[in-house]
Amino acid sequence: MTKRMQAAEQLRRAMQLYANTLTEAQALEVAAVYPAWAAGRSYAVGDIVRHGENSVGDPQLYKVVQEHTSQADWLPEATPALYDPFGLDEAGYPLWSQPAGAHDAYNAGDIVDYNGTLYQSLVDGNVWEPGTYTGVWEVYTHAEQP
Repeated sequence: MTKRMQAAEQLRRAMQLYANTLTEAQALEVAAVYPAWAAGRSYAVGDIVRHGENSVGDPQLYKVVQEHTSQADWLPEATPALYDPFGLDEAGYPLWSQPAGAHDAYNAGDIVDYNGTLYQSLVDGNVWEPGTYTGVWEVYTHAEQP
């Protein structure tokens, strides 16, 4: 392994160690930093892994709730006894989180849960908190399972 590759691996590991200190809301802002779920790995309670995407196309994060060694047929979305998804409400809608910029802004039609109320974005590139400005969010009243 070259020195450059070693440095990159050390930086990746340092970011993952730091990421384990973040709140769930902060974790959602840097979801790609978390390691991808993989079969055959030992997971401890509290570990965070990413697997798949949520309904708005962002990486889905899961918190490990029971120590185990993962198996190919124990996918995070299929084993709630082992993994707790976060960033989603009980109905499966993403919880609103402050976008960091245009790359993770909400688009027209995106539905989010903001403090227990569902809102639908009316515009592309929406980085505003629901209720802050008129014309960018509306209360979503056709609440169907995503």
